[in-house]
Amino acid sequence: MTDLSRLTPVFSPGTVWLVGAGPGDPGLLTVHAMNALAQADVVVHDALIGEGVLGLAREGAVLEYAGKRGGKPSARQDAICDRLIALARSGKRVLRLKGGDPFVFGRGGEEALALAQAGISFRIVPGVSSGLAALAQHGVPATTRDTNHAVILATGHCAEDDESVDWAALARAGVPIVLYMAVANLSPIARALIRGGLSPATPTLVVHGATTPRETLLEAPLAELPSLAEAGAVASPAIVAVGAIAAFRQAIAAHLEDFRTAVGG
Repeated sequence: MTDLSRLTPVFSPGTVWLVGAGPGDPGLLTVHAMNALAQADVVVHDALIGEGVLGLAREGAVLEYAGKRGGKPSARQDAICDRLIALARSGKRVLRLKGGDPFVFGRGGEEALALAQAGISFRIVPGVSSGLAALAQHGVPATTRDTNHAVILATGHCAEDDESVDWAALARAGVPIVLYMAVANLSPIARALIRGGLSPATPTLVVHGATTPRETLLEAPLAELPSLAEAGAVASPAIVAVGAIAAFRQAIAAHLEDFRTAVGG
């Protein structure tokens, strides 16, 4: 059997690895991520990193929480960057562990830039993006030849009146939209998409806690999302798919095995 450590680079002291931990299921970690956990001296991790993943850190590694959750007390991004730099300068092997992929709404770019400006060497280890994994877990492809040849990934942190996201323009694009971190603003976003031209009957799929034991699934027309969100039926963290792909699972759900059940998750 191949020694997996031979497939990955050495984690040198005084460096930082920005690593994607995937959507939550430890089985979806990459080999490079597993190797980083096995070597790191300090693991600076986000809020959504589960115990199953953190439990893979080597014995003696220090776990430091640096989570950022909307509407709750969170570590400042500049403070996180400063901490990574300080740990690296002290000679530690620093693992910055982020949910999903560090470069997909993960602020990995900001941290990479801060490390580069400080003269700290680092590596980027991509992870399975939570948005795509949440859909795939339930047999929903991000694209199909029959429905769409493009897909929009958007952050839901921006509310309806935030000009940084033109929801009407996204609605007019005519392709499915996958929303990350959208629960807090789901009602105004859904209403804005309908005003932008999306049919109130547009199918949506909401996956809470994707790939973890707490995972739940909700399917509803776009017009019903505001009332469901306001009634507390949509829990965070969640991925929300809006568009034709959201209805795809109905054709295959009866034959789709739950991988978590198969592995005892």
